[in-house]
Amino acid sequence: MYSGSNCRVKDLGLAPEGRMKIEWAEAHMPVMMALREEYSRTRPLEGLKIAGCLHVTKETAVLMRTLRAAGAELSWSGCNPLSTQDEIAAALADEGFSIYAWRGLTVDEFYWCIEKTLEFGPDLSLDDGADLIFTLHNKHPEYCPKMIGGTEETTTGVHRLRAMGRAGKLLYPVIAVNDAQTKWDFDNVYGTGQSSIDGILRATSVLLAGKVFVIAGYGHCGKGLAMRAKGQGCQVVVTEVDPLQGLRATLDGCRVMPMDEAASIGDIFITATGMKDVVRTRHFESMKDGAIVCNTGHYDCEINIEELEALKASSREIRPNTDEYLMKDGRRIYLLARGRLVNLAAAEGHPSEVMDMSFANQFLSMVRLAREGRSLSRDVHDIPCQQDQDIASLKLKTMGISIDALTPEQIRYRDDFSAGT
Repeated sequence: MYSGSNCRVKDLGLAPEGRMKIEWAEAHMPVMMALREEYSRTRPLEGLKIAGCLHVTKETAVLMRTLRAAGAELSWSGCNPLSTQDEIAAALADEGFSIYAWRGLTVDEFYWCIEKTLEFGPDLSLDDGADLIFTLHNKHPEYCPKMIGGTEETTTGVHRLRAMGRAGKLLYPVIAVNDAQTKWDFDNVYGTGQSSIDGILRATSVLLAGKVFVIAGYGHCGKGLAMRAKGQGCQVVVTEVDPLQGLRATLDGCRVMPMDEAASIGDIFITATGMKDVVRTRHFESMKDGAIVCNTGHYDCEINIEELEALKASSREIRPNTDEYLMKDGRRIYLLARGRLVNLAAAEGHPSEVMDMSFANQFLSMVRLAREGRSLSRDVHDIPCQQDQDIASLKLKTMGISIDALTPEQIRYRDDFSAGT
């Protein structure tokens, strides 16, 4: 372990490898690079301190470099015990960033890292899962009067922060980056779908074709998973609690049933709900020999691992990120990535191209908060529609794609409420 005056990472010697991966990400994130070029001249974040709690990946490093180029001072930690890429953390520490992150954190170490990011007295918070915001509110409310605002990256965090806002418990404004169309319609759908299957394959190397692939939850992430699993030749089963989503899954060609029924027929199970105890004792007891179980929701509570532990005769790590649980009746159940995010713990997370738009939203939201955060109410705020449009337009431009534009006559026709048939 390497500890510096403002960092703690696994091994500083990994920095050269990390820098090459960051450079790869920069070559595939043209929107972020365009924003860096523009805002490095105006430096709208000059003099502001940002505390970040986000997966430490090559894409996050691109965001951090861009925030710094815009004038911000940063202090960072990872938002998941198994998602930090140690070579990236090393590269960032070597570049002088204040960072406290390494793969394999205990719960105590996880919160120690968050506490360290707060020591410099932040003005803004950038969060994925809201653990940093919760720590500020629950343990350090004295920091909150200084806070201009914050952002939240993921669905679970936004849900909890909206509940805090409704209860009048939120002490500063937060922008729901997750709810931007250029985030959840792309990152959550295409990013989660591809990267989660990537994690499953890296951890197991199984053939997906012909497998019964059970997806718990048919939100944006579940839809992306179903799309990619079908493309690999899987028979897709969806479990849901929302009748609208269950109906959508049915009309999209998936089989829909309760988890109690799916448990006995599934070959691969993946949770994407944000809810605890989606897979538990009675489901483990019904699973066939060789069933693979994993999670792509933010927290590790969707699969009840304590109940799985109670059922086992023995367990062992049979492959990296794959634990084999031998049941007392001789069946084997394979748990991937200890129930953590399989796409980040067993693979590299979302591809750089899709994170380009998500992190553009993070960056522009920081700029917005710096400009108008003090005037916003203490609640959760949405991304402006125009920002979504601008990011999508810039992304298309970097891809060399043009689209049509309405003529003045078409605009007048669209807005003419007196026009009939």
